[in-house]
Amino acid sequence: MTDTAHPAFTGPDLCRLSAREAVRLLDRGEVSPAEMLEAAFARMDQVEPAVNATVIRAGARAQEAVARLDRADAGTPGWLAGLPIGIKELTPVAGLRHTMGSPALADQVAEASDPLVERLESRGGVVAGKTNSPEFGAGGNTFNPVFGITRNPWDTRRNAGGSSGGAAVSLATGELWLSHGSDLAGSLRTPAACCGVLGLRPAPGRAGGGPASTAFAIEALQGPMARDTGDLALFLDAMAGWDARQPISLPAPEEPFLAAWDRPPGRIRLAFSEDQGGFAPVEAEIRAVLRAAMTRVARAGTPVEEACPDLPGLSDTYLTLRGVHYGAVMGALPDRVQAAFKRTVRENVAFGLSLDPQAIYAAMRQRTVLYHAMRTFLERYDALAIPVVGLSPGPVEEEYPARVDGEPVRDYVDWLRFSFLATTCGLPALAMPAGFTAAGLPVGLQLIGPPRGEARLLQVARHVEEVLGLPATPIDPVVRHG
Repeated sequence: MTDTAHPAFTGPDLCRLSAREAVRLLDRGEVSPAEMLEAAFARMDQVEPAVNATVIRAGARAQEAVARLDRADAGTPGWLAGLPIGIKELTPVAGLRHTMGSPALADQVAEASDPLVERLESRGGVVAGKTNSPEFGAGGNTFNPVFGITRNPWDTRRNAGGSSGGAAVSLATGELWLSHGSDLAGSLRTPAACCGVLGLRPAPGRAGGGPASTAFAIEALQGPMARDTGDLALFLDAMAGWDARQPISLPAPEEPFLAAWDRPPGRIRLAFSEDQGGFAPVEAEIRAVLRAAMTRVARAGTPVEEACPDLPGLSDTYLTLRGVHYGAVMGALPDRVQAAFKRTVRENVAFGLSLDPQAIYAAMRQRTVLYHAMRTFLERYDALAIPVVGLSPGPVEEEYPARVDGEPVRDYVDWLRFSFLATTCGLPALAMPAGFTAAGLPVGLQLIGPPRGEARLLQVARHVEEVLGLPATPIDPVVRHG
């Protein structure tokens, strides 16, 4: 798909800017936070009827935040200068509804914000609204009984991925410049791929912590989403930092991520596997798009080798660790909330609570084996490039696909197998656009980097981004019916 086929954008000019450009204008006083907020709300008015992405507007809360914006940290890494941002509906923001997409919590209002939200606001981020998610984040298609379906802006008949589907669509349509996501089974990587934007699952602790009730767990993590790699680096800087309430959180790095992103990358060497050594099925068109993208990278002078380490027991290990998460988090919710669970959430909780202790112990041991396999593999390469998902976005009515490349899908997480590796091994993983299908739908490439290697991963992704030269500007939703 060429630039000339890129959908039009008819929103406010401010919404077309990158986050970095917007922050520069805000810092110079050439535009005010109030004007940026007005532009964001105007764009939401334009596109929300078609896509349903930002389902809770901050309204008066955002205006109050603009009025009391503290510029004491101006110029520090991650300073957002009054830029409106989105927060995923799974994460509490004081004074806003916090439904988790569950009808049992439809009227719940958060009394306090997540520590990560506090950090973002202290660094000049203005929460403009909360973005849609499936119920309790369970699903690769974003819909719930409280707010309904989020639609793919490239074709509104298609789904936006999940669970950070609202965040991805808010970026793709220009409602927001930066949008927060979270990830357990690819929940910010999958929607980034489906919607033609970027999502970074960082190393554990790099962007705060996981669920408050399981503060030492490393499976479900928060992370940045953006329209290009530079904005991703800016947002990661805004998220980074130690907080005693989040025991796995890490101090911000000595060199800001945006500064590392801006340095010449030097020699890059990539490993590439179309199906992670046969681990998961991939449709022929997705293979072709990814192969073409990596061929372009190789022709630009970056060595790309077909390689993937042996990863024994990855599926069982990941599924067991994920089951522990569901049992510990959702399995501890009040009975009235659990009574309203959708089928897939009930099944996940039941699986987690039924796990044999020996399976849990085995998964803990095997995670270590897999980590060291990846650690040593990535001593030879800067990143492992694999698909994000094996097929293009499906119909919005379909919770998950029945088949991928002719292979039956057992359940809704089975088709998300490419998300397992980074989560299991605690490695940073970045999803980015790689091209388009013949129908004009985005295809995503996943880059998995070395332990705590976000800075290098951002450099590698920037290089790939520059070689591929895909548009990074927002679009008007492509509204289709039938």
